[in-house]
Amino acid sequence: MRRTVQIAGFGSLALLLLVVGAALRPLIVPEVSRVKPVLDAVEIGFVQDMAEHHQQALAMTMRLSPDVDPAVAALARQIGDSQRTEIGILTGWLQLADAPPTNPEPMSWHETPGHTHGGAVPDESMPGMATTAELDALSAATGRDAEVLFLQLMHLHHLGGIEMAQTADALLASGPVDRMARSMVQEQSQEAGLISILLAERS
Repeated sequence: MRRTVQIAGFGSLALLLLVVGAALRPLIVPEVSRVKPVLDAVEIGFVQDMAEHHQQALAMTMRLSPDVDPAVAALARQIGDSQRTEIGILTGWLQLADAPPTNPEPMSWHETPGHTHGGAVPDESMPGMATTAELDALSAATGRDAEVLFLQLMHLHHLGGIEMAQTADALLASGPVDRMARSMVQEQSQEAGLISILLAERS
């Protein structure tokens, strides 16, 4: 009888030690994190740079003189609304990924192992970006001059955005960032076509 009690006692002690050991294991042997990052390096770089690219498009719409043709003004509002919405999505992704809002090495995502696109380029070489002098000229222009300059700058800006989005789409296999890149190509291609028509009317 005593032996049976001892065996039962040892069994209970062993079970208790197993439970305590399992509880303490994460404290003694840290678990290896298997959580997949929200965004990879290419996605983060593209999102950061495209957010900055969109910010300049917004700046151009805000600098456009109020006396321009209604068709140009309507296009500017359309561009402003769509780019503002996309900026919100892009910055939201960056917050989820705990990534900074701006890229410390702009366009560095443009070249990844196995994908050579000429290497990282400085910020001022981001495709389609207007210079400070061009933005100042847009602020000072009025009437037909403002229309033509805005359309010229926005056309180049859209072509640059399309180039960036096409590159991201080529580098990414799937996911929401890739889908947005493809959507940007389609949307900005349509707007670039409309801009070309408006410019031709003013030539």
